[in-house]
Amino acid sequence: MVDIYLVRHGEAAASWGQSPDPGLSELGHVQARDVARTLRPSLPGAALELISSPLTRTLETAAPLAAELGLAVQVNEAFREIQAPVPLAERQTWLRQFMRERWDEQPESLLAWREGARRELLTLQKTAVIFTHFLVINAVVGQILEAESTLCFWPDNGSITHLRTTGNALELVALGAQMKTVVN
Repeated sequence: MVDIYLVRHGEAAASWGQSPDPGLSELGHVQARDVARTLRPSLPGAALELISSPLTRTLETAAPLAAELGLAVQVNEAFREIQAPVPLAERQTWLRQFMRERWDEQPESLLAWREGARRELLTLQKTAVIFTHFLVINAVVGQILEAESTLCFWPDNGSITHLRTTGNALELVALGAQMKTVVN
């Protein structure tokens, strides 16, 4: 069994429709430090991986824990936020609609994105902290819960969702804190 912690990035400095790759806001940096402080006591010494989406807000969220542990953060595209098939100006509208839909209504490209994240999680051989995004976490948790809707819970910025591998399956240990902030 391997423990996996999915961390939603801290609050971004810009919203969905304002920037394709914003960094963290001041609050987001506080949330990143809180994640490091919260996770540190639960993590093993040597057998640990830190993995991040390639986007700036996730890399900045990973930075405090990586610095504290003296570990490099591995970038993995499988944990990148969902790719909206529309221009940036239309992204917010597309995402709001997507979050009201079901997985059986989605194109093959989005099903492959969701499956890619799940498959990558199952390849992990040691405890991992993965810095990722709202919809990635929802896609993975939804698969575990066999949810039909694209949205099954509202992970807050800096929330930590605990999973565990059990052979060739994933198990939900605990959902992260639910949203008190806006999705960004």
